Amino acid sequence: MSDVAPVTAESRIKSLDVLRGFALLGILAVNAAYFAGPWQGAFNPLIEPLAIDGQTMWSWFVMHVFFEFKCITLFSMLFGASIYLVGGERSDKSRGAVLRRRLFWLMIFGLIHGLLIWYGDILLHYALAGFLVLFARSWKPATLFIVGGILYVLAFGMQTMSGPLMSLVPQDQLGPILEEVEGVFAVSPADFERMQAAYQGGLVSGIQQNIDTWLQVLGNSVFGLMPRTISVMLIGMALFKVGFLSGRAPAWLYATMLLAGALALALIGYQALINWNLRFDTLHMLGAGIAANAGLSIFVSLGYASLLILLVKAGAQLLTEPLAAVGRMAFTNYILQSLIMTTIFWGGGRGLGLWGEVDRPTLWAIVLGVWALQLIWSPLWLARFEMGPLEWIWRRLSYAKPVRMGKAAAA
Repeated sequence: MSDVAPVTAESRIKSLDVLRGFALLGILAVNAAYFAGPWQGAFNPLIEPLAIDGQTMWSWFVMHVFFEFKCITLFSMLFGASIYLVGGERSDKSRGAVLRRRLFWLMIFGLIHGLLIWYGDILLHYALAGFLVLFARSWKPATLFIVGGILYVLAFGMQTMSGPLMSLVPQDQLGPILEEVEGVFAVSPADFERMQAAYQGGLVSGIQQNIDTWLQVLGNSVFGLMPRTISVMLIGMALFKVGFLSGRAPAWLYATMLLAGALALALIGYQALINWNLRFDTLHMLGAGIAANAGLSIFVSLGYASLLILLVKAGAQLLTEPLAAVGRMAFTNYILQSLIMTTIFWGGGRGLGLWGEVDRPTLWAIVLGVWALQLIWSPLWLARFEMGPLEWIWRRLSYAKPVRMGKAAAA
């Protein structure tokens, strides 16, 4: 049997756990809208029940500017680093086998999560991307940066080219095309009532509606975003290899990336205000409207990483320790977020049945409540156990041998 074993709590890299915890909490701020109403409302802030006005615009602005794309990008970087941490060099057959089992079981977990709990699952997407990225884990950092950067630019073009291409269409032909596009992102009153009845109804109707939506968004969530995810994973692996993510880079580099992230945030915020003033015009949002966020989010992610790493190095444990605990239990906490949110928004005896009845400011109150819960319960759990319950199951399956969950008794 292989001597390869999970990393011990004492050997963990604190900065990675802190970054992972922060990213996971930020992801919930973005995902919340998908739990609370039609997925189209998460794309267009003018769609009910999450429609914003002059007084509530902040509730979308904060989510969009500070969290959307930034936290999932940071999390993807960390996943890329973990592929190398778990699998090692390609010449290491034992660790490579563990990595492949790890990704296989992640794919299974993703299918269960996406079909039976919440259609917005990212685990299946990560597993499929990971099966491709694992072949790059022996590349030099420079190669990882170059290939990752090229893929990132290509993915940016794929995300933002629709608007410019449509602007070339003659005006007399553009109208029908725009109507068709707008129809995809629109929700009729009849469709809204049908979805609300399904989610607020019995458990079976809620799962059936969830499966229908999962199938509807599967192509984009699994394959449409694949080039960007792979690019960011490669960059994350490179950043780990050069010591950036583990806190071994020079302080001036973290300070530089912090400033770059702040500038990127300002530009994204400025673009968000333009989008609001244009009331999210369809043609605009297919190009320039998403360009700043799609292109500059990686710099914000690196800025966040730099700030948190500097806090770890400064010994700011009051902030970093709870985040690290959330990050050490990221798998458990991710699934727990889905269970909490579907319990709030689904009905039929399972939960409160608030789907379609909550506005964005109230949604923020719910998100803050879940943040507080996970920041409190994660350290309490880890005071007694080595890892979260789902982490234990995942590692047991990945390493194909018993893994201790409880803390060892003091000598």
